[in-house]
Amino acid sequence: MRFVSGKLFLATAVLAAAAFAAQTAKAETRVNVPFGFIAAGQAMPAGTYAVQKDSFGNVVTLRNVRTSQSFNWLIGAGGADYDHSKVTLSFDNAGETHALRTIQYGDVITSRLDRNLVRSEHIIASGR
Repeated sequence: MRFVSGKLFLATAVLAAAAFAAQTAKAETRVNVPFGFIAAGQAMPAGTYAVQKDSFGNVVTLRNVRTSQSFNWLIGAGGADYDHSKVTLSFDNAGETHALRTIQYGDVITSRLDRNLVRSEHIIASGR
């Protein structure tokens, strides 16, 4: 009986590890941003950005595909009316400056990221 319970425990651990590995391999969504913008106080160029949510649904990563520069932010529950397959980057525009306001990934969203910017216009870039 001891031998069987040891194998059962080992099989359970292997299955749990396989499930965890499958969760961490989440697909990324690419979003084209046609203008330069500010994210986390750094200037980011116009271009294609990959957006990926971690396997636990707590962190979203924004990565410039060309330069590999990336940022991570915590995400939390959004509204029930969000499209679960949609990724949206929202920007505020103050004169010539665009600043990343939020990242929505399905039904979760970051808090406001550009609190120091006085906003005058709201712009959205989306991907699927």
